[in-house]
Amino acid sequence: MLVFILRRLVQALIVMLAVAFIAFMMFQYVGDPVSNMLGQDATPEQRAELRRELGLDKPAPVQFAHFVVNAAQGEFGLSLRQGRRVSSLIVERLPATLELSAVAALIALGAGIPLGVYAALRRGRGDSQLLMILSLLGVSLPTFVIGPLLMLVFAVGLTWLPASQRGDVVALGPWTTGLLTLDGLRHLVLPATTLAIFQLTLIMRLVRAEMLEVLRTDYIKFARARGLTNRTVYFGHALRNTLVPVITITGLQLGSLIAFSIITETVFQWPGMGLLFIQSVQFADIPVMAAYLCLISLIFVTINLVVDLLYFSVDPRLRVEGRMH
Repeated sequence: MLVFILRRLVQALIVMLAVAFIAFMMFQYVGDPVSNMLGQDATPEQRAELRRELGLDKPAPVQFAHFVVNAAQGEFGLSLRQGRRVSSLIVERLPATLELSAVAALIALGAGIPLGVYAALRRGRGDSQLLMILSLLGVSLPTFVIGPLLMLVFAVGLTWLPASQRGDVVALGPWTTGLLTLDGLRHLVLPATTLAIFQLTLIMRLVRAEMLEVLRTDYIKFARARGLTNRTVYFGHALRNTLVPVITITGLQLGSLIAFSIITETVFQWPGMGLLFIQSVQFADIPVMAAYLCLISLIFVTINLVVDLLYFSVDPRLRVEGRMH
């Protein structure tokens, strides 16, 4: 187990170094930070002085080493658009994105897995067919269509829920959350549901397909022959083995909730990192773009490591193979 974790950590380090190199190349070849910060009217002396302050006059390998060291400390310099430290912008925006993604993940998992099991156990019946039709719509419709539709129905038509922004939040030190206020919860419903629909329907279809496959295996037939109850067969044996391949897809999809919340945050003007990234792209704010790239990569690498570790608790065959090696 320890060797497995160390191997995965080394692989994660290599991936993060590769991502850091890509982010560093953005600094080198996308725009000119000196021109963006000083403008076109700056004198050559002012440009040279700023290049020395930013370390841009040093060789590329030295710059990359400094970039990696600073990135490991969470420092990416100043935002070219706002003139503030990128780390402070991330600290302000990250709670909103993580809160939105976490609630969307709970909705997707909490509804997707039970609905997938239900659709598999009632295969061929009317309610199961209806669920599959609805899931096909959820997978097919893009977020920028689902979001405005939900706003049109629940915010404009029924006026039950607010259509944009984050609402009232509570500050817990540097962390802010809207989960502790009624207004914050109301503002969270529509964007979290919009972000969760695609993942929910994908998880439901995946669980259904895997559940049907597992129910056809010999050991399930043997479990029935032993006289075990349907509840024990379905949830004690079939569902447990269904979750093995589901964990991989689900883990990566939950990571994509954070990475691809950009559209949802833009539609609902949710003040998270996705909206910050869109604004930085429009202005070519390279430090913010590089920080976003590194942070999202770190989240994906971390989730992938956690998913690999979950295999050991779900599939005993991997633990046996680990001891053999």
